[in-house]
Amino acid sequence: MPITIYDVAREAGVSMATVSRVVNGNPNVKPTTRKKVLAAIERLGYRPNAVARGLASKKTTTVGVIMPDISNAFFAELARGIDDIASMYKYNIILCDSDQRLEKELHLINTLLEKQVDGIVFMGREIKPEHIEVFNTSSVPIVLAGTLETTGEQPSVNINHFQGGYDATKRLLDGGNTRIAMITGPFSDPLGGLTRFKGYRKALEDAKIPFREEYIFNGNFTYDSGMEAAKVLMSLPEAPTAIFAASDEMAVGVIHGLQDMGKNVPRDVEVIGYDNVRLAEMVRPKLTTVVQPMYDIGAVAMRLLTKFMNKEKVEEQIVVLPHRIEERQSTKPLS
Repeated sequence: MPITIYDVAREAGVSMATVSRVVNGNPNVKPTTRKKVLAAIERLGYRPNAVARGLASKKTTTVGVIMPDISNAFFAELARGIDDIASMYKYNIILCDSDQRLEKELHLINTLLEKQVDGIVFMGREIKPEHIEVFNTSSVPIVLAGTLETTGEQPSVNINHFQGGYDATKRLLDGGNTRIAMITGPFSDPLGGLTRFKGYRKALEDAKIPFREEYIFNGNFTYDSGMEAAKVLMSLPEAPTAIFAASDEMAVGVIHGLQDMGKNVPRDVEVIGYDNVRLAEMVRPKLTTVVQPMYDIGAVAMRLLTKFMNKEKVEEQIVVLPHRIEERQSTKPLS
């Protein structure tokens, strides 16, 4: 039989209310009594029932975190930021992998709500009307991290992905390139796909460089799609001299694809990525990339969620963090 608060009270010779005060850190307990209760807890191996405590306080001190791919370095780094802040505010994490499937995402949200979590941090690619419906009917606050729904009504933490796409393209333009290709993410992805692409187009437009449809390859953020893009783009009659990939994993695929063709990066083709995951420093040449502060996105999202859960004042519910370009060896130095 599991040890109960009644067993501890009997062992320590105190009331159950006193045991409850000790367990919950209430200062209104005499030091000698506290010591006696803690000794009884240790002897019996008592563990407080979190479910029962949650029913009493109407809080479970548990937060659900949903991510599309737990093996993806981008989301793993976000999760680290979330977990560190959750620990600071004494919240436990339930981590869920949605496999980027709408049906599973909706199921996980509802399952977490049934488990009476105090809040949810949601990471995904594409926010659809089905998501919005669940968000709007949720009994607890939900904060988006590294994703955004188009109305801007859902609390979220991101960087300016339009500007990120613009800055990456301008960096290649500043290096003297006019034939610049882009490997996009899926256009259904409001951040990693369409928004970065729009930044790319705007940079070309501002530089008076004609947009060329054949220089666009629709990828899916994977290494394999980067490899395939390199083959397709370099087979064009007028191949690009620079390639902007909307993720580091695709950029590494591009570099390896170019190297398999005997091309030198950056002498023959310059490559710039996006995200600044650890892979960017592991590839040779090391990858120039747009830095997303992934850990900070997760940490700020969790802090924003704690504000909503604790009913603190929230100045801004749409948070945009700064980004920058990390110069490495896959691009030529600017003169």
